[in-house]
Amino acid sequence: MAIFHFSAKVIGRSSGRSAVAAAAYRAGERLHDERIDRTHDFTNKAGVLQSEVMLPKGAPKAFADRATLWNAVEAAEKRKDAQLSREVEFALPRELSKKDNIKLAREFVKADFVEKGMIADLNVHWDIGEDGKAKPHAHVMLTMREVTKDGFGAKVRDWNKTALIEQWRERWADHVNRALAERDIDARIDHRSLEAQGIALEPQDKIGPAASRIGGRGLEAERIEEHRAIAQRNGARIIANPALALDAITHQQATFTPRDLAAFVHRHSDGKEQFDAAYNTVRASHDLIALGKDGRGQDRFTSRAMLETEQRLHRAADAMAQRAKHGVEDEQRNAAFASAAKRGLVLSGEQKSAFEHVTNSKGLAVVVGYAGTGKSAMLGVAREAWESAGYNVRGAALSGIAAEGLENGSGIVSRTIASLEHQWGKGREQLTSCDVLVIDEAGMVGTRQTERVLSHAAKADAKVVLVGDQQQLQAIEAGAAFRAIHERHGGVEISEVRRQLSAWQQDATTQLATGRTGDAIRTYEERGMVHAADTREAARAALIERWEQERRGSFGDSQIILTHTNDEVRELNKMAREKMRDAGALGADTTIRSARGERQFASGDRIIFLRNERELAVKNGTLGTVAIASAMSMAVRTDDGREVAFETKDYAHIYHGYAATIHKAQGMTVDRTHVLATPGMDSHSAYVALSRHRDGLALHYGRDDFADQSKLVRTLGRERGKDMAGDYKPELAFAELRGISFRERVLEMVRQVPEKAKSIFRNFRPQARQLEPIPAQANTQNEQRRAVERYARALGDIGKMQAQGLPVLPHQKDALKKAGKALEAIRHHAATDLAKALERHPELIAEAADGRSQEAMRAMSQEAAVRTDPALRSERFVKDWQVLSAARKELEQQGDRAGVAKVSAKLTALAKGLERDPQVEDLLRGKTRELGIDPKPERSIANELTANIARERRLDLGMGI
Repeated sequence: MAIFHFSAKVIGRSSGRSAVAAAAYRAGERLHDERIDRTHDFTNKAGVLQSEVMLPKGAPKAFADRATLWNAVEAAEKRKDAQLSREVEFALPRELSKKDNIKLAREFVKADFVEKGMIADLNVHWDIGEDGKAKPHAHVMLTMREVTKDGFGAKVRDWNKTALIEQWRERWADHVNRALAERDIDARIDHRSLEAQGIALEPQDKIGPAASRIGGRGLEAERIEEHRAIAQRNGARIIANPALALDAITHQQATFTPRDLAAFVHRHSDGKEQFDAAYNTVRASHDLIALGKDGRGQDRFTSRAMLETEQRLHRAADAMAQRAKHGVEDEQRNAAFASAAKRGLVLSGEQKSAFEHVTNSKGLAVVVGYAGTGKSAMLGVAREAWESAGYNVRGAALSGIAAEGLENGSGIVSRTIASLEHQWGKGREQLTSCDVLVIDEAGMVGTRQTERVLSHAAKADAKVVLVGDQQQLQAIEAGAAFRAIHERHGGVEISEVRRQLSAWQQDATTQLATGRTGDAIRTYEERGMVHAADTREAARAALIERWEQERRGSFGDSQIILTHTNDEVRELNKMAREKMRDAGALGADTTIRSARGERQFASGDRIIFLRNERELAVKNGTLGTVAIASAMSMAVRTDDGREVAFETKDYAHIYHGYAATIHKAQGMTVDRTHVLATPGMDSHSAYVALSRHRDGLALHYGRDDFADQSKLVRTLGRERGKDMAGDYKPELAFAELRGISFRERVLEMVRQVPEKAKSIFRNFRPQARQLEPIPAQANTQNEQRRAVERYARALGDIGKMQAQGLPVLPHQKDALKKAGKALEAIRHHAATDLAKALERHPELIAEAADGRSQEAMRAMSQEAAVRTDPALRSERFVKDWQVLSAARKELEQQGDRAGVAKVSAKLTALAKGLERDPQVEDLLRGKTRELGIDPKPERSIANELTANIARERRLDLGMGI
């Protein structure tokens, strides 16, 4: 999947580095460094895909030559600790081709660096990791001085702002996601944790129990220590902002138990003391909503944001269900029936009922269809009726292969939901009242994404048809929106299975769809289609042997091998291909560097496409057979009969297609399926895996995974359906959706009770206090934004008076005080954090005062993290100390005695501040080299630093400075 990585650092002489050497290495070239008269030769470096120097307008043309450019940079810098270049490194999405990645990097570098006046030395690397997967990334070396036609001028200090780097990170993520969505690729950079309310929970490597026990020495010990440091910083951030933990927990599950919360906090904290503090902070948060107990008697919780998302979802669905603006006349329906009949398609009774349901006038329709019941065929007839009535019919699904299946089966032009949302975000392809949007495999779409789509459709007066099966694979993200909408608004069901050819197999699919997994497995076992072996390895071998026999015996029938994990897919693909080679069914092998590393392909190979590509009309999951294979190009005949040809340099997202994961198979139909059962499966994956075939099925398992068939049935019958916050306390949830308080609900009950029975309420006296309303997260953020802008305006007014030498007026002081109180009301210490942020970044005062408060809020959140995290405070101390020390040294060289005294006073104050922060002082004992001291064990760091300043001051006075 696409990953987010974006880092920036400075290449400087203080660390013994050379800009010329750095440029030579990144470009894989041989460059001569004129300053030190040395040649740097890295021409043997592999993996450099693209290398170029990009010049802004007005720059000397000679600087397009890499050696000329970086030697000029070295010549322009005289100081021995000079900063030579800024290097930006970012990961490129492996889902894109090499050509597209080069274009992606060039566009970003040009827009965000070159057009701002920097010279950019861009190098795109395409490395292959030990796991065989591509690791594309880009290195960009940037100049730090202004460029004129005569060469380099002064350093541009604005390019050093921390806020600018944050902008680059955000813009890069947007740039990549836009490119992925435009190409209809089911991948996104998920950097929300880096953005969430300005505070990030850092990613942590998993440290297993064995590694934790090793400790002691070497890289493993360093890795454990780094893991603990990250956990400690994350724990501090959770304490400062518990909403971070709630957002992370509810990313993939709508509700959670105290045990879930404890496990999450344990992973993201260090030690019992911090764990207790973080856990208790989250439990006390006003964003934590108690839902009551589940069926097992466990307490269930959700986040305020998750509950509000569900409320918005139901409001949108309610509004659409109440509208009646999308009617289709009987004449148009009958014409669609007649057209289908001419093609030989006659709808069953259930399909006709579904057809009538989706073509009624209501703005919302729900169809629940078991696997293989002909949902797409019914939708194809509905499409004709809608189009004859003048509606524009559009289709969408979570994955590209599901969208392709919808389009192939119904003729509805379809795309992924992500790409659809992307277009809406750009103001393109907006829904209108003339649109009918069909969402297939809706059970796989999470609550948040379903809410966004339905809210957009409700606002546009469009009609939405949700089609799916809540018993198939569950949504990856949190929630069960499809089930909840079906329960709330009803719909129609299509249960008559048509995919399987024999009646008993159709019955087995119905059993799987209704949760009777054991009955289905016994049905297949009675027909000799369930095969046990002593081990999984033996089961794997038996599966491949049976697959090969059926391939030879039923030549021309389509087959697929399904299993739960990618590791098993890899092994089964390898074994199946060996059988094909032994049978002489493959041509000569050709080595192709695919997105997953070097692979052997030959004519006759089964192949699966792993990335959506509109130009080739293939999706992630499209299957085919290789017709021609060479190192440069490939021709494939897809299973739907199309011929696809492409160059491997442009499209390399291919893999052997004999086996696939069950998750990739939803929406797939083949003649024969071979399934290897493993312990990770459940009733949902079993339902999908055992219902893909028309004719034949073989289920294999090893007794080392399942001791007997009863254990197999228990595992494959496990129910793991996702829940909704609204599944608990339904009366409360419904009342809150309507905005009804507890007092109003009781009064409504009184009104509804017959007059004679009202005596039971005679002594009821409603209390004035109501349940605390759930404030919208957006409202809280807006309040905080307004308070920050108010504080900045007050601080800016005071600053203007002081700059003019005028006294600060009482009402100005009062305005600042009131703004601070407003911030404190939203979050404790917020005013202190903002004051420190604006002190460190005074340029943000004017921005926030003008209404551009995003950077100020981010800086405020960073101050909150520093305030609560000793590790961050120690890092800041070292940085501040080094900056002030460098400034003091520069003033000494200039002979500025007053300036030296002023900076020395700041250093002394900084050192004495450690006396109030023993945690930081303790951490600084490991950073003495960076501070330039060698303290004695009996002396504190603060005293040592203060004494060192005094010694240097006496030395300065002695030298006459």
